[in-house]
Amino acid sequence: MSGAQPKAGNIAGVVSVTAEINPLAARKRYDQGWVDELHENLDELIPRVRKAMENKETVSLAYVGNVVDLWERLAAENIPVDLGSDQTSLHNPWAGGYYPVGQTFEESVKMMAEEPERFREAVRASLRRHVAAINELAAKGMYFFDYGNAFLLESSRAGADILKADGTFRYPSYVQDIMGPLYFDYGFGPFRWVCMSERPEDLAKSDEIAVNILKKELETAPEEIQGQLNDNIHWIEEAGRNHLVVGSQARILYADCEGRTKIALAFNKAIRKGEITAPIVLGRDHHDVSGTDSPFRETSNIYDGSRFTADMAIQNVIGDGFRGATWVSIHNGGGVGWGEVINGGFGMVIDGSADSDRHITQMLFWDVNNGIARRSWARNEGAEHAILREMERTPELTVTVANHTDENIVRKAIEEL
Repeated sequence: MSGAQPKAGNIAGVVSVTAEINPLAARKRYDQGWVDELHENLDELIPRVRKAMENKETVSLAYVGNVVDLWERLAAENIPVDLGSDQTSLHNPWAGGYYPVGQTFEESVKMMAEEPERFREAVRASLRRHVAAINELAAKGMYFFDYGNAFLLESSRAGADILKADGTFRYPSYVQDIMGPLYFDYGFGPFRWVCMSERPEDLAKSDEIAVNILKKELETAPEEIQGQLNDNIHWIEEAGRNHLVVGSQARILYADCEGRTKIALAFNKAIRKGEITAPIVLGRDHHDVSGTDSPFRETSNIYDGSRFTADMAIQNVIGDGFRGATWVSIHNGGGVGWGEVINGGFGMVIDGSADSDRHITQMLFWDVNNGIARRSWARNEGAEHAILREMERTPELTVTVANHTDENIVRKAIEEL
């Protein structure tokens, strides 16, 4: 269980339920303050869920047990679930990424080591039950999306009822339905920073700077991105109250090229003036508009056939490297499994200098717009809007704009060759 999901549920103002089979992991998240309540018994949890819903509470509940048992009980009890997903690490199904229903955590670990073939069959059987429960809840109105960790793929391999008649999956990847068209296509992605002073006061100052920049951007933002900006303003305004720091004094928000650049330049100015007491490291998650080629997640909403290529992540890393990144990395496997993804990452130390201003302006511009351009060539509507807007904002930028034509004319021309 990640702490991000229950915490996001609280910030969104909902009743959330998250399952975690490892008791130690669940207890750790509770002790760190990422989840409000732990429940080890479904007979205790289900009435608590009903009460929270009736009272319109904002609360995060964790079930210490198998998620299949939870899904099945929610379906059997007719609990109205509005939104559901599954972050199970099924890109690693046989070595700890999935624990089959009917076994305790300890029993699964033992079986995994001593009876691997039996464990594999138990995982497959569990996935068939897993999907059946989700299908039942979806039929009652739940919107279910795949998180991108190979849940749909491994469920189909297990023979679960996860495919439509045409052979495609019943449920979308959340990148296909949500993150891709609403965020990545417009250049919004997970912009990160770490205060090297390790002082909470510096993080609080950076939050204040980021909120002010986003509010200023919102004043002139087109309608298409106002919702994204408002969501992230709310996220950062609530961050301090929700105690989102574990270890490093770090923060993350989704911002577009304009937002990332202006926030970073403002950080650099604050460092120069002593308002922030030490350098900041800028970065981002691989779950971004341009740093990752992942046909089953980050680039799954690119439909021109190019999502199965790995060029963009390489171009992104090399371009970042000679535009001012302090370090870059290229790696395989993040989030969806080896051979399924190429990730490119960077880190940039900013220290208040003029060099840092130049690096911020040049590198972040490339890091974001490289991906928007690629998505615009796939004729993604949001990306076409975003790249045209960027060319207006930055006259030095020239990107070839995709031509649209009638698909029937193209097909007919090919058939006549």
